Amino acid sequence: MLVSDFNFDLPKELIADKPKFPRDTSRLLVVGNQLTDKRFSDIIDLLNPNDVLVFNDTKVIPARLLGNRTGAKVEVTLHKNESDGVWKVFAKPAKKLKVGDIFSVADDFCATVLDKNEGEVTLQFSTNGEEFFDKLNKYGQMPLPPYIDRKDGMLNSDIKDYQTVYAKNKGAVAAPTAGLHFTEELLRKIDKKGVKRVFTTLHVGAGTFLPVKVDDTKDHKMHSEFGIVTKDAANAINESRKSGGRVICVGTTSLRILESVADDEGNLSEFEGETDIFITPGYKFKIADCLLTNFHIPKSTLFMLVSAFSGLERMQDAYRHAISQKYRFYSYGDACFLNRFGM
Repeated sequence: MLVSDFNFDLPKELIADKPKFPRDTSRLLVVGNQLTDKRFSDIIDLLNPNDVLVFNDTKVIPARLLGNRTGAKVEVTLHKNESDGVWKVFAKPAKKLKVGDIFSVADDFCATVLDKNEGEVTLQFSTNGEEFFDKLNKYGQMPLPPYIDRKDGMLNSDIKDYQTVYAKNKGAVAAPTAGLHFTEELLRKIDKKGVKRVFTTLHVGAGTFLPVKVDDTKDHKMHSEFGIVTKDAANAINESRKSGGRVICVGTTSLRILESVADDEGNLSEFEGETDIFITPGYKFKIADCLLTNFHIPKSTLFMLVSAFSGLERMQDAYRHAISQKYRFYSYGDACFLNRFGM
């Protein structure tokens, strides 16, 4: 399909630069045979006992580092952990870095350039393990998406706001943003209703923000991301499906890891590894029944995914409605609850 098929015009003022507070007071558009406007806290009314909500428990690390190479200022954003202490990063300006150079963040935190491929650079940091994450917490910044354009830059509140309340496993450089709407109180209400909560992990990479630069979707290559489905999580989801419950993915990352692991009958087994699954219209979904997600960027792989899930025309109608009703878009914006096309 042509990438231009997934384009739409979005007024800049609808791009949210701060979240709603409390989190569950954001808006929720239910997309099915008709469009229904709700508050996010109303999601409790959309869930049934025996349904299973599948969350991504990845934890965002402060992956943006400001440093220099022999006096030249360089900014890097970590996007994929290759091995202990070795990370692929996006660098600005990348031309300032050459293989063998030292990228220095502070006297006690630096990295050597191992490889370079266009704007992507591989760095070997001077520390690893927990000490590496301690240095990140000390010197790094939360990797807010490039479309959050504030005059005052990153706020102290972003450290908490750009993280789900259930974040656990360190490694993401972008938040699984559908999960940002949940509060501890709302999660307790969901538990009380008899809905199962299951956690998977997919470490979201900065590649999620990269523009699609080809004309045809078949020519686009996804960046791979590391994911985990535990045996307990796989069993819980399989059991819920057998009892008639729906599999409701909280975010495109949860959906992508499940669809990567499920067999043709929709059964899951435990998994630990990489996925670069790219979902576009025509894809046959194996396991996901519903999807909770935010509103995405024009011509992005994420808008392609939701169009595959609920139908391109239906999503175009939904986005037109959201724009006319002034929903807030992107990471800190509002959400939509999607029913799978044909259900």
